Amino acid sequence: MGPSEILSDVARNWPIYVSMPFVAAAIGYVTKVVAIEMMFRPIRFIGRKPWLGWQGVIPRRAAKMAGIACDTMTSQLITPAEVFGRLDPRRVAEEIKKPLVDTISDITREVAAATQPDLWEALPDRVKNMVVSRIQRQAPRLVEKVMQQLQQDIDSVFDLKEMVVTNLVRDKALLNRIFREAGHKEFRFIARCGAPFGFAIGLLQMVAWAVFREPLLLPGFGLVTGWATDWLALKMVFFPIEPRRFFGLFTWQGLFLRRRAEVARDYGNLIASEIITPRNVVEAVLKGPLSDRLFAMVQREVHQLVDDQAGLARPLVVVAVGGRRYQQMKQLVTEKALERMPETVAAAEEYAGDAMDIRNTLMTKMRQLSPAQFERLLRPAFEQDEWMLIAVGALLGFMVGELQIVVVEFLAH
Repeated sequence: MGPSEILSDVARNWPIYVSMPFVAAAIGYVTKVVAIEMMFRPIRFIGRKPWLGWQGVIPRRAAKMAGIACDTMTSQLITPAEVFGRLDPRRVAEEIKKPLVDTISDITREVAAATQPDLWEALPDRVKNMVVSRIQRQAPRLVEKVMQQLQQDIDSVFDLKEMVVTNLVRDKALLNRIFREAGHKEFRFIARCGAPFGFAIGLLQMVAWAVFREPLLLPGFGLVTGWATDWLALKMVFFPIEPRRFFGLFTWQGLFLRRRAEVARDYGNLIASEIITPRNVVEAVLKGPLSDRLFAMVQREVHQLVDDQAGLARPLVVVAVGGRRYQQMKQLVTEKALERMPETVAAAEEYAGDAMDIRNTLMTKMRQLSPAQFERLLRPAFEQDEWMLIAVGALLGFMVGELQIVVVEFLAH
């Protein structure tokens, strides 16, 4: 087509030409929103496994995502020794003293009634109360001693990474929140920048259509718009890692890297309030894969306490209840103590939360990370199946381009 024919066609079909950059802008925006949502939704697989259907990238790879996030957290931000090292064993014993006294009273009576009911019932109330009171007085020392042993060898009974990964894999919505809240401004930027990027490509599309009038141009430009805007937006979030001057006109650093202080605050708040909490830590110690070592530690101390309280009367006690029954009694005391421990230590949650100070620890350590280390907090969420997200954007753009052809041909006739 000559210049006069091109101008004549543009004048005759100007609504079509005007619409092209706006349609491209819409493609750019919609493909970004879809790509972002595909990272997080749906939480559970919808469709027919393994290929016909979809599950959000992060929920689908929950174990790996949680492991990556936890590797950064445990290797560079916080350690089990830091979590427990700030707790004062004596203060913990003091905080739980009241529920501990009640628990010891119940356990003593339950164990005595279970192992030697006739003997226990025959004892005067004064003697029963004396036995209970004596053990109650010693119990805080037991707690303090066990706490000191925990602090000296915490890695043998507490696996911080296993606790974090277990909680995040079990609660995929929480895993989503970590990445969403850490990068909420970046996700908003990705969605918003799709429109201007797409509009710019649409202007080129408009010129190409006026000159060549090739039907494949529209879906081709739609594909390029979806692919290029996804790719460019992702790059602008994380790159360059260090501030860099472009064309001598402006300086740019990956958007996520520029928000280090804000991300550190939000990330620290979420981890401290949802994951590394006193309750989760206690549950991990009591029920985690290393809990048998804690059981052995508590068992040793409880048995020693029982023997100490039996004192000079121990031979008579052993004769009265039998050697095997005496050992069973000590074992039952241990089991009951561990069984009641979560509700007992709950009284120290507020103190433990303040003392561990996970929030401020994470904030401080995150600000000390190098830009490259900091980038790894969110980048893994995009690296997994990033090509697929970009491909979906390209496919959507291609489909919209095909629709454009139908509309253009309809309006042209």
